[in-house]
Amino acid sequence: MNWYLQSSENSDVAKSTRIRLARNLKDFKFNLSKKEDIEALENKIKENLYQIGYGLKFLKLKDMDDITKMSLVEKNLISPDFVLKKNETGSILINDEENICIMICNEDHLEIQVFNCGLDLENTLNLAIELDEKIEKALGYSISKKYGYLTACPNNVGTGLRASVMLHLPALSKTRNTKKVLEAINSFGINIRGVYGENTESTGDMYQISNKQTLGISEKEIIENLKVIVEKIIKQERQARKILAKDDISLEDLIYRSYGILKNCKKISSEETRELLSNIKLGTDLGILKELTDLKVQKLYLYTKPANLQKYVGNQYEAIERDIKRAEIIKQIIEEK
Repeated sequence: MNWYLQSSENSDVAKSTRIRLARNLKDFKFNLSKKEDIEALENKIKENLYQIGYGLKFLKLKDMDDITKMSLVEKNLISPDFVLKKNETGSILINDEENICIMICNEDHLEIQVFNCGLDLENTLNLAIELDEKIEKALGYSISKKYGYLTACPNNVGTGLRASVMLHLPALSKTRNTKKVLEAINSFGINIRGVYGENTESTGDMYQISNKQTLGISEKEIIENLKVIVEKIIKQERQARKILAKDDISLEDLIYRSYGILKNCKKISSEETRELLSNIKLGTDLGILKELTDLKVQKLYLYTKPANLQKYVGNQYEAIERDIKRAEIIKQIIEEK
């Protein structure tokens, strides 16, 4: 089962973990734009795929249909900007489990990404480092003894590491404490972003928390610092949930109204689904809503998004038809045995 359909110990608040390493190959210019230079880089990567291992497959964005590309965006495997700006020149390396996805010729030559469910920074980093060492041995990196890994953007120089955790914070939102908590952690050198990363908004009470500093600090220190902050936010969210649970009738009413709409609607938009699913997940995590399992909630999150909905059904639909089909899929997943 793919990582984005799994749950772990902290999945009630921490939905997923991502480690990204920005790397550039030696003997190649940064910010490649010429077709022949990009092809030369791609050929070098393809020639060494077997040596790198992990069952990685090479795929070019321009060879994918739009729904496939957007399904990868919805899974947070690639960024919306990558599809928008690098549709003709970008490519990826991805394995069948989809816990490894490397964006090629985005901002840097390689953006190595490793994913996991829940809060699991250490194990995710260990796999990323293991993969990184194999790629470095096969391809060779652009490194400075003084600065570390050289990157196209100065913000990534040094370790090139961006660690992030996706957090579900519905109780902080409902108790009107989200802004206060997020402003407090911002002063500790932490980025707060929307579901799809930089320049995107939070939807369904989801927030992406990541490190800012990459230079003059080790990978281990970055992970340890981020973990401390994330665990504090998790604690704040769980405390807010206890406060909400004191008014048990109001909370149960909100959760079951959301469940009732999802189960019985005849058509529903992606936006409304996300907002209702936030309440549904909260209810399931608190043990209030016993009709759904964690797996069903994860399926509802994934297969109600526009592109993955169409992938799931195996057909293409216009927006209005998708809203009707989404309602059908929600009922189908809820009633699964």
